[in-house]
Amino acid sequence: MTTIERLVTVVVFDQVDLLDVTGPPEVFSLLQREMDEPTGYRVLLVARTMDPVITSAGVRILPDATFDDLEGRSIDTVIVPGAVTVDEDRHVTALVEPDIVEHVARLAERTRRMTSVCVGAHILAAAGLLDGKRATTHWSTAAQLAAEHPQITVDAEPIFIRDGDVWTGAGISSCLDLALALVADDFGELFAQKVARQLVVYLKRPGGQSQFSVPLEPISTTRRVDELRHYIAGHLADPLTVTDLAEFLHIGDRQLTRIFKNELGMTPAAYVESARLEAARNRLETGDDTMGRIATSCGFGTVDTMNRAFRRALGVTPGEYRKRFRIG
Repeated sequence: MTTIERLVTVVVFDQVDLLDVTGPPEVFSLLQREMDEPTGYRVLLVARTMDPVITSAGVRILPDATFDDLEGRSIDTVIVPGAVTVDEDRHVTALVEPDIVEHVARLAERTRRMTSVCVGAHILAAAGLLDGKRATTHWSTAAQLAAEHPQITVDAEPIFIRDGDVWTGAGISSCLDLALALVADDFGELFAQKVARQLVVYLKRPGGQSQFSVPLEPISTTRRVDELRHYIAGHLADPLTVTDLAEFLHIGDRQLTRIFKNELGMTPAAYVESARLEAARNRLETGDDTMGRIATSCGFGTVDTMNRAFRRALGVTPGEYRKRFRIG
């Protein structure tokens, strides 16, 4: 029986996120343990030169080949990891090197399946590979991706998105989910689930499941709104109606709603619920409080209300969230 070679190339460059690089190959390697026949996967780390690449973690990795070495070769899957810079205010910006973009664009011409993990989506976007498509990336750079590439439908919620022959993954750890989805695409769901057991991860999170973090970044531009955000965080158990918040700022209800839309990009009710979710998540991850106590202290009122909010935003119940993300 002839084994079909599935050449997988992982693009590497200085400051690339280490887990983005190592996660998918580990998934492909574990698959072989579950199969009697060879999988055919052959993973190559490809870079500009054969010099060591220094990852964001400071760990050095050695490329297997250069871009020039792969000229003319047919490739099954290209995986494009990402890299970021973080400024003194902890604002994250995706890095996009023009020559890497050019190499990725050329690889795409002879590749069956293009993929990105985390902020690697910015490289695919710069190469024009996401034009007219729906894509995801890490929530911290989703706004940057949408602003720089308005021709892309950016959805920061799903763990991964497949649009035709292009796949994009969200946060760093979701590189495992993306790789499991690729395995399922090639060999079926059963083998993907077997690999997930080997990884000791939640069995095959669906691509549409939310990235679990509920980002509450200080994206407001005025001190008044920052004061309001801190007020909300300190009074989650209060009703926090539009009228309550408007009175805090000494303005009318309509003006408050406009401020939320212009400054935070959401309604007052949506922001309050996201703040309550963030507080509840932290309590579930780090404490032993009952669901009822958490629901009350975070302003949900009842456990049923908190359950609905978690399902709506994160796709799981608070109990399921605690089982997966409890610290200690």
